[in-house]
Amino acid sequence: MGAHIARSTMPNTAGFAHPARNVAALGVEPGMTIADFGSGSGAYVMEMAQRMAGSGRVYAIDIQKDLLRRIHNDAQKKGLSTVHILWGDLERPQGSKLASASCDIVLVSNLLFQVENKDALLAEAKRVLKPRGKLAIIDWSESPPAGGWRMGPIKSHVVSKDAALAIAKDAGFGTHKEFDAGAHHYGLVFKIA
Repeated sequence: MGAHIARSTMPNTAGFAHPARNVAALGVEPGMTIADFGSGSGAYVMEMAQRMAGSGRVYAIDIQKDLLRRIHNDAQKKGLSTVHILWGDLERPQGSKLASASCDIVLVSNLLFQVENKDALLAEAKRVLKPRGKLAIIDWSESPPAGGWRMGPIKSHVVSKDAALAIAKDAGFGTHKEFDAGAHHYGLVFKIA
């Protein structure tokens, strides 16, 4: 997966995506099996694992092994035994290494703008979702304003909400709902059409 992340210094993240609020919008419950595609720093993984109260599984899947090690260490420190680490290339068939029809929720957060093969990414999400499972997409709605810091995609790499809706529809998903994911993000939840 090619990363197109702009330089990042110490931003004031107030008003950006809020993992606790966004996870609440997904309906995470104990006993679920959830995959965080492109788990990055693990903020969503930790929030979902805490909501699951020790029952179920949260798979952190990323191509960056150093980030996966950090998530593993954080989960151990917090006693979150539901967190499982998988190295994978989500732009390849079966790249998540998960069984077909095994997940209740697949989260794709801040990843669409980074991957070249968006169709393959969503095909993999569809493959691992249970028939009544949900795909959640959280991504940048715009390139953040220039200033003393820069975080997120450059303008030409932003995947608009309308583009995300079209990509998901082409992959066989139907819109379930939208939610406010933060000042510079959109949140979409899909079910298989």
